[in-house]
Amino acid sequence: MQIRPILSTLHHHKLTAVLLTLQVAFTCAIVCNVAFMVAQRVQRISVPTGIAENELSAIHSRGIEKGENVQARHVADLTALRAIPGVRSAVAVSYSLPLNQSESSSGICPSKQALDRAMQRNSIDGSGCVQPASYDGTPGLIATLGLHLVAGRDFLPDEYVSKGKPAVAIVTRALAEKLYPGQPALGQSMYDGDNFIRIVGIVDTLLRPALDKPGVDGDSMIWPQRPDDSSVTYVLRSAPQDRQRVLKAAEAALLQASPNRIIDPKQMQTYTQIRRTYFQRDTTMIGLLIASALGLLFVTALGIAGLANFWVQQRTRSIGIRRAIGATRADVLRYFQTENFLIVSAGIVLGVLLAVTLNLLLMTHYELPRLPLWYLPIGALVLWVLGQLSVLSPALRASRVPPVVATRSV
Repeated sequence: MQIRPILSTLHHHKLTAVLLTLQVAFTCAIVCNVAFMVAQRVQRISVPTGIAENELSAIHSRGIEKGENVQARHVADLTALRAIPGVRSAVAVSYSLPLNQSESSSGICPSKQALDRAMQRNSIDGSGCVQPASYDGTPGLIATLGLHLVAGRDFLPDEYVSKGKPAVAIVTRALAEKLYPGQPALGQSMYDGDNFIRIVGIVDTLLRPALDKPGVDGDSMIWPQRPDDSSVTYVLRSAPQDRQRVLKAAEAALLQASPNRIIDPKQMQTYTQIRRTYFQRDTTMIGLLIASALGLLFVTALGIAGLANFWVQQRTRSIGIRRAIGATRADVLRYFQTENFLIVSAGIVLGVLLAVTLNLLLMTHYELPRLPLWYLPIGALVLWVLGQLSVLSPALRASRVPPVVATRSV
């Protein structure tokens, strides 16, 4: 099929061809960036927390009895919770869990010299100091959360404290590598400005309660510190299918152990619900982005199909002449497909430039990462396929026009 007749025909329909080219270009630019944004959001909501998510439930209790022995109450509550059928283990934490947004953090330095550098600079940047999220809990926290110790050990019973800061800690692998790059972190003593804290264990992953950015989201540490407040969260581990039943039984057990407390039903959740709540806005945004991209592709497909149908009606006579002088149905079909391919290709070339430009604007104003170049050929392929499918029905209709009918058309 010769290209020159097609270009000549498009030259006589410049406005229509230019409008369709611009539509394809804007679709290419927007869809490529939307696909990248969706991938970023999916990656964000899929981040591993490091804990046994599908086996955990949490129930928050706030005591209202004045003068109550808080530590004794926690021990009695945990005894009642561990007696519930199906509960494998239970611990008490002050409030922090991965992705529950209740974060406590404190500055930690690998040495006193690093702290001095941070104070001189009035910033921890470049000093070697970091600000990890802090977790605490009663004995058994590591096992209950399902954390994976990659080095060292769990806390010993005599290392737990109720008041003040403990002398030991367990850190994540990410935090260990950041504090002591290229060195073994196990056994090192961190400095918090007042005390030296020895690292006795390293866990693989433990995500922060509130995400910030990938470089710091895994910076967490665990203290052997019992909660010392009447407001406490109990974390229970059970089989995934037992979690809802366990939560209801836990509420009843806690109220039976002491009715002088407040248990908010909104704070009785499986960890799956906690994670879903945290990423609810991201999930909604993914749905909106996908819907907008599909809508834009649908409108572009309608535009291509509508224009092709219009041109078939306008060119009935010329199609008949081509059929009369020997053009086959396949020739007519290829003509419209080639014409569509040229228009879409021109739109894709312009759309690639627009996609890069749009990504630069998003990087500047919304801190979006740079668009990987491999998104561009995938976007181009999608639009090429979409264009060919959209023009297929009008092209087939054109190829079925009998030569004798076409030549008699006015």
